[in-house]
Amino acid sequence: MGMEKVDISIIVPVYNTEKYLKKCIDSLLNQTKKEIEVILINDGSNDNSEKIIKSYNDNRIKYFKNKNQGIGKTRNFGINKAVGKYLMFIDSDDYIREDCCEKMYENAIKNKSSIVVSNYYKDIDGKLLEISIGNFNSSSMKENPDLLLIINPGPCNKLYKRELIVNNSIKFDEEHKYEDSPFVVDALLYADRISKCNSYLSYYCIHKNSETTTRDDKVFDFLYIIEDLRNKMKKHDYLKENMDIFTVDLITNYTIQQRAQQNKKIGNKFIDEAFAYLKREVPDYKDKKYYKNKSYFRRLIESNKFITKRYCNIARYKYGRR
Repeated sequence: MGMEKVDISIIVPVYNTEKYLKKCIDSLLNQTKKEIEVILINDGSNDNSEKIIKSYNDNRIKYFKNKNQGIGKTRNFGINKAVGKYLMFIDSDDYIREDCCEKMYENAIKNKSSIVVSNYYKDIDGKLLEISIGNFNSSSMKENPDLLLIINPGPCNKLYKRELIVNNSIKFDEEHKYEDSPFVVDALLYADRISKCNSYLSYYCIHKNSETTTRDDKVFDFLYIIEDLRNKMKKHDYLKENMDIFTVDLITNYTIQQRAQQNKKIGNKFIDEAFAYLKREVPDYKDKKYYKNKSYFRRLIESNKFITKRYCNIARYKYGRR
């Protein structure tokens, strides 16, 4: 790219997503904001992903090919290669609205923000579902501890100031699955200004082979990640109450997701270990305050180990999993 100005570096790990990759790349190159670089990192794909990438002739693309290392290490590699003032992370089966970069960047400059978050869509096999992040005034986590509960802990639908990430050595976990949450929480804790863009700007795709619908024995990494998150938050007294609400919400969400677990034994073992963790770390986890935004039916399922198992086993049987 020579000495051209780069306002945003978009980091895209690519692993065997030939079916979705062109739509992703097209959405990035068609941005109304042109001062971007698109960092495509082939993480050892063995499909046609490389062929698709090489079909593009655009000097905003930086292409790297590595052996398979996993998404955490690949994103960290991308951060090291980025030169933009801001960073954005997009998964190679997701895509963004054509004015996404422009709106996020304008919001960052206007509010002098280290992080900007936006609303987004869930694209469930072509059906769009609006996901609205709760509204908040431009602030920091210390000024508004509820940001921990408002902002989703995934790295997408966010713009990060690169110096925030680099100067504070914020990295994705390279050894464990569910590497997103510690990165996002670290960034939120260090950010001196976090703002909200109210538009729906990105499309988070859920399909048959996506991470969201695939469960295996790596699910136990989640409990390590939760412990890591709590250790980060324990250093900040202002997060004490919200830390427990955050913990209960994340854990009960993942116990319910064991309905997608291919192996019933693994699913039930995870539910056992997750509830044991809750009982140890958040003894009053059954209290209504942890479920105030959920229906009575959902609270009943999520707060009771036996009912959670029963619900997941019935759902697993219904969808042909054993």
